[in-house]
Amino acid sequence: MAKKSSSSTPVPDTAWLGRGRHLGPEPEQDVRRNLIALKAAGVLDDFLDLDPVEAARSTALHPKDASADPGPSARRLFEARWRAGDDVTVRAQLTTYDPEGRRKEGEGVTWVLAAEAERPWEADWPSPATMFWPDSDQVAWDHDMVPGVRLRTTNHLPKDDGELRHRLRDCTRQSPFVHVVVHEAMTPDARGQRPVAAFLPPSLRHRVVEHRATPEQAQIADVAMKREFGVRMPRGGAVILPMASQGPEYDAERFTVRNVFLDGSVPTELLAKIREFAALPRPLSQEAERALIRLRQGWHLLTPDEELVHAQGMVAKYAEALEAMTNSRDLYREAAESAHAALAQAADGGGAPLPPAPGQARTDGSPLGALTKALGRFRTPNK
Repeated sequence: MAKKSSSSTPVPDTAWLGRGRHLGPEPEQDVRRNLIALKAAGVLDDFLDLDPVEAARSTALHPKDASADPGPSARRLFEARWRAGDDVTVRAQLTTYDPEGRRKEGEGVTWVLAAEAERPWEADWPSPATMFWPDSDQVAWDHDMVPGVRLRTTNHLPKDDGELRHRLRDCTRQSPFVHVVVHEAMTPDARGQRPVAAFLPPSLRHRVVEHRATPEQAQIADVAMKREFGVRMPRGGAVILPMASQGPEYDAERFTVRNVFLDGSVPTELLAKIREFAALPRPLSQEAERALIRLRQGWHLLTPDEELVHAQGMVAKYAEALEAMTNSRDLYREAAESAHAALAQAADGGGAPLPPAPGQARTDGSPLGALTKALGRFRTPNK
């Protein structure tokens, strides 16, 4: 699987993208069980469980190019379709990957998720993550790409200054999620230990990672974040960290909250800041861009109506190509007859100049050019 880097293409407002690691023994089985249960409950319209090689194979009815191939390290590809909001269709693909190189102990299986709706995504819609993964603490699918960091819980910062800086730096460079650092003014009780993400709407809940600094880490965290990102850590407050590819829209003061009460009450101001930050434009990583292209161009889970429309479109294209081939044959026959007539005239001593050979005609008007242009339409699938 390719390394993560960013392009200049922004994330479409219709898309939901995620990437993480499953540290359990049977990741694909966890996905299957959840998909089967949600379809039986009527939450999903349908789903597919595909072998990556078969999913990327091109056929006459469903031609595909290299962009449909998830790569040699892909283990399994799942597709699901459901309805959100006011009957808005959502299509999503989740692909599991073996780690690059030799697997290290505890590294787990990487997953990449791309979902797209028919209109701009709304935070209150169901999270695509829990359409594939069980929404259970018993299944360890929610690990970030940065070791020791998880969604759906609070992640206490390392006590060592160097390790603390290293972790936060890695999170902003390697993770696709929004990272929030909260300082505990005093050690919270059970109510205050509840993750802030639990108060977020479903589609944001699995896009936010929460880090906690203990009361005695106030100065260490402040110095580390000032050095790494140019932001300050207020005592008893919170900061949303900038991403490595963050544009000029990010302002440290704008995404700092001076007071966060960890008493079980709803942190209204912090939640508003997180929603505002998550709505900022951000560039697609190259990996996420490839996942989105595969979703759009390599989609398999068609409804009967979609299958019919697709087949009719392919028949029309083949008919057009056949017509071009027939026209080319007729043009070649006419050219050959003209050439024979000219040769006969020359043999009789007429002295008329021979016409140019068909291959010497300019390419744009040649029968071969017409045929090549017609067949070129089949290089990309009609999705």
